[in-house]
Amino acid sequence: MKVFYIVGPTATGKSDLAADVAMRIDAEVVSADAFQIYEGLDLLSAKPDADTRAKVPHHLISVVPLTEEMNVETFRRRALESITAIQARHKRVVVAGGSGMYIKALTHGLSKLPPADAELRKELDALETPELGKRLAALDPATASTIDLKNRRRVVRAVEICLLTGQPAAAQRTSWPSGAGASAAGLFLWRDRDDLLTRIDQRVAAIFDRGVVNEVRSVTGISATAAGMLGLSEIRALIDGRISEAECMAAIQQATRRYAKRQLTWFRRQTNFEPLNLSLLSHDAAVERITERAFVSSAIKG
Repeated sequence: MKVFYIVGPTATGKSDLAADVAMRIDAEVVSADAFQIYEGLDLLSAKPDADTRAKVPHHLISVVPLTEEMNVETFRRRALESITAIQARHKRVVVAGGSGMYIKALTHGLSKLPPADAELRKELDALETPELGKRLAALDPATASTIDLKNRRRVVRAVEICLLTGQPAAAQRTSWPSGAGASAAGLFLWRDRDDLLTRIDQRVAAIFDRGVVNEVRSVTGISATAAGMLGLSEIRALIDGRISEAECMAAIQQATRRYAKRQLTWFRRQTNFEPLNLSLLSHDAAVERITERAFVSSAIKG
């Protein structure tokens, strides 16, 4: 038995659908989310709630301390360990999430990227974030137009790859072996623009109502990768008194919209998963459609 993937941008409803589909096909869910893998900050990282997670076993949610660094290689190793253990129990596997590189690490393997260079990293770390963004735009316009230029860690790594290889980082991301990922089966879930933006705004408002500010206030130590969690810097600015709650919410909603747009672009360009527009379907109808697709897929037979 292979793996069935349910992917798409934030706020589409992947978590609820994945749990309900997994119940139907006797599967367990492996999360492919760069921030839900961390312990704590459950509201901010939009983890599936307790009722959803109680439907079927979920893996790689709240398993890494906030103080630890995470990367694609570490995720892939842990995800494959979970998948192997699930299949050893003769259960099916649903991988659900929106972190494109994490998912591609499972469907395609790892592209051959150079390791970090200590001297070059020291040089890059001395630069201000806007200057790093300018360097990346000059070296690799394609990557500069698709990643979050405020995410310093990602910008540094992209510039480093360009300088160490002499090629754009975007080219490195497409250097998987010919045919890699062709056998991966799954669905790319999306929604009409206005529908998705409404869901994003509602989610941000809901986490404020449920106490996300106190959740962030309670966190002390945090790694550089965990610090990239969407909304964290904005809520810290609110806590410090630098912005109002209304400004904070609006900033997070806008940042989430931009993130969702990048995710949509990634999945349309980097995967061959069949798209499914959830705006045209009720939740129950979507569960039926995804379940049917999972059962007829070669990924679920066997």
